[in-house]
Amino acid sequence: MREWNTDVPNMMEAEFWVQPADVIDAVIARHHAEAPLDWFEEPGYDGLIPVGPGYWCVTRHADVAAVSRNTEVFSSAAGITMLDAPPEFLEFFSSMIAMDDPRHARLRRLVAKGFTPKMLADLDGSVQASAADIVDAVCEKGSCDFVTEVAAALPLKIVCDLMGIPRSEYDGVFEATNIILGIGDPEYQPEGVDFVTALLGAGAQLAELMKEVAEAKRGGDGKDLTSVLVNAELPDDRLSDSDLASFFVLLVVAGNETTRNAISWGLKYLTDHPDQRAIWAADFEGVAPTAIEEIVRLSSPVGYMRRTLTRDFVFGGREMKEGEKLAMFYVAANRDPAVFDDPYKFDVLRDPNPQYGFGGPGPHYCLGAHLARREMTVMYRELFDRLPDIVAVNEPDTLQAAFIHGVKHLDVEFTPTAPLAA
Repeated sequence: MREWNTDVPNMMEAEFWVQPADVIDAVIARHHAEAPLDWFEEPGYDGLIPVGPGYWCVTRHADVAAVSRNTEVFSSAAGITMLDAPPEFLEFFSSMIAMDDPRHARLRRLVAKGFTPKMLADLDGSVQASAADIVDAVCEKGSCDFVTEVAAALPLKIVCDLMGIPRSEYDGVFEATNIILGIGDPEYQPEGVDFVTALLGAGAQLAELMKEVAEAKRGGDGKDLTSVLVNAELPDDRLSDSDLASFFVLLVVAGNETTRNAISWGLKYLTDHPDQRAIWAADFEGVAPTAIEEIVRLSSPVGYMRRTLTRDFVFGGREMKEGEKLAMFYVAANRDPAVFDDPYKFDVLRDPNPQYGFGGPGPHYCLGAHLARREMTVMYRELFDRLPDIVAVNEPDTLQAAFIHGVKHLDVEFTPTAPLAA
């Protein structure tokens, strides 16, 4: 049995991520210096799921790239989180992100229809209108919970619009995604239910919703992605009901939660660095591309992704064995001093910025990265224009989880203004 590294704090522990940012950054710096590719203990799951023997903690930018590209050795098919999920999880959580080619390639080709330049252009108006409505809803208050009232509202609506989900279902989708990604956090654990049951319940809720929506759109002429996928002319261009449901779970989880967290962290960074805020405000359109990349880099909304070795392999000088797990910590790779000058500094003009906030290079790079960038840009433009003095007034209430680098709540204040719709 391998010996775990116990000299450096284990970043897979959910409690690690609720510590102050400077403490977290100091540990990441230690990983880069002392343990960039070491073997660590897996966390427990309340005795409900057996704990594995350990995992390789991948922190270097170059190593994340190498693992991401080498899908023959480093497989996604066994799961993307450290959890070795029971078979019943696969019905809801075996989306294309947890597959290898050729099945992954086929599903990605089909769902990519929702992310063509035309589909994204069609969403532009919805993104702009939604951002304006969201600011309208809070602008007279002078304060709000930025996460729940602003940052979460935009990606949730856009994802639901993309898939043709009725507005009446938005709250249920939001609650289910919180359970799925925040199950290790006490705030999102339903009372009297163990976390396995809660995860299965949330997955089943989203899958059933997608089934109902898909059934309602069969034979119709809708332009949303669900309509396109269920009414494809060729059988090979259609998704099965189970594939469609698992894709929807992936989309609302990845497209909603991650964008919401990037937007939330971004406001905290802008509050803490008024000099950078001033640079962006002086030339919003010119600075927006680099500012958005920097927010994604520093926030790294997806904390890590797991891969599993398909065979014995020597990597980074380590002799790894078939079946062993690796965790690519994007949040650490995005702070690699070998790649980023002054990596813990927030710099809205940082260029180049080869961040891995949307995943490493290779077949699993985030399909919705362009849409996420668009949503963030539109949301910040609306805030800069209409709530120019908005600031965070306390520290973020961070998510107790390793998989998602999340913010649950963030109190903000601003000078009240009139809504555009008035």
